[in-house]
Amino acid sequence: MEEKSYYINFDEYIRQGEPEKRERADAWRVAIGLQAVDGLKTSAYLHETARRNIEGDITIDEAKALVNQYYITKTAHNEGDTDVEEADRVSANIVKVLSQPTFAFNANGFISVHRRVFEGVLKHAGELRKYDITKKERVLEGDTVRYLNWEDLHRALDYDIEKERNRSYSDKSADEMIAQISSFVSGLWQIHPFPEGNTRTTAVFTIQYLRSLGFNVNNDLFAKHSWYFRNALVRANYKNVVKGIEYTPVFLERFFRNLLLGEQWDLRNRYLHIHSSEEWRVQPNLITQQLPEQVPEQVTEQVTGLLQPKNPIISELVKVIGLHEYAVSEMMQMMKLKHRPNFLEYHLNPAIAEGFIRMLYPDKPRHPRQKYLLTAKGMMLYNQMMKKD
Repeated sequence: MEEKSYYINFDEYIRQGEPEKRERADAWRVAIGLQAVDGLKTSAYLHETARRNIEGDITIDEAKALVNQYYITKTAHNEGDTDVEEADRVSANIVKVLSQPTFAFNANGFISVHRRVFEGVLKHAGELRKYDITKKERVLEGDTVRYLNWEDLHRALDYDIEKERNRSYSDKSADEMIAQISSFVSGLWQIHPFPEGNTRTTAVFTIQYLRSLGFNVNNDLFAKHSWYFRNALVRANYKNVVKGIEYTPVFLERFFRNLLLGEQWDLRNRYLHIHSSEEWRVQPNLITQQLPEQVPEQVTEQVTGLLQPKNPIISELVKVIGLHEYAVSEMMQMMKLKHRPNFLEYHLNPAIAEGFIRMLYPDKPRHPRQKYLLTAKGMMLYNQMMKKD
């Protein structure tokens, strides 16, 4: 039997599985897909172990232990086994990270993601590089991005993340928000603080950050287009005046537009080469099967409509909260509602579940001064409704 026959059909679990199975399958799919950024492939054993975890037969900690034990006791070794072992171990580690609700949005949190993702794989997991680096990139015809010098790595991480933390999205349109998120992720990646594993660390940290903003991230894009994601980061950070090439963030922005707004840009790497052929020079938007300059204005409105919540009552609550912070009693009074259990069940809890509203003190749900405010996703919906009004 060919090894490939053991590989999991993640789509089946995600389409038909129970909620917990879908979540586990989604985490494994993105974890395995991200290995492609370094040209790595996982083993049939890893897929079988992942299947057992998805089915609920074993926990993620047990899955990690089985993968580690498999390589400790493995006696037969073939060419390329080292790369496969890295892919298997890192995939299991990523699933563990993505399955945990905790997230530290600071420099140490970013470093911690690298340590946890590459634990047991890299000796320098969680350690900043102590030398300058260059990397020849195929999409740059062998040239390299100018990465940050090693002496300033931690300061740069502190600065970029703190700047993003203090940024307000309350007055941003969907286009402005996508541009800002792309700029933040691009700058974070350009620092390249680790000797290895920077793109995978950036991807995992980005998924966690977007979740904290209220977005239900479609990890399928990271799984299927991880190589495009990396090369889009390369193009966003490359400039060569002699060759007439400027920084080009548009490719990364289109990745995030697909991810967060449901657009359908054709995410193939051939569009990213600095001197692409005529055939691959203009990246199409597959929503209309037209080139970007031909996309009508109403398509943008159609895509923005994807922000609409499943429950229309949520929109009403989003409009009530707006740019403010309110306690449950205040929201009920403004909406002229008196039955607290019904308000929680049909208004507030669904809005939180769909990522439009968040707690002011998420770590302390029963905080005596607990209030609720809009997430970044909620702000996008609010601004959209205000614009229509």
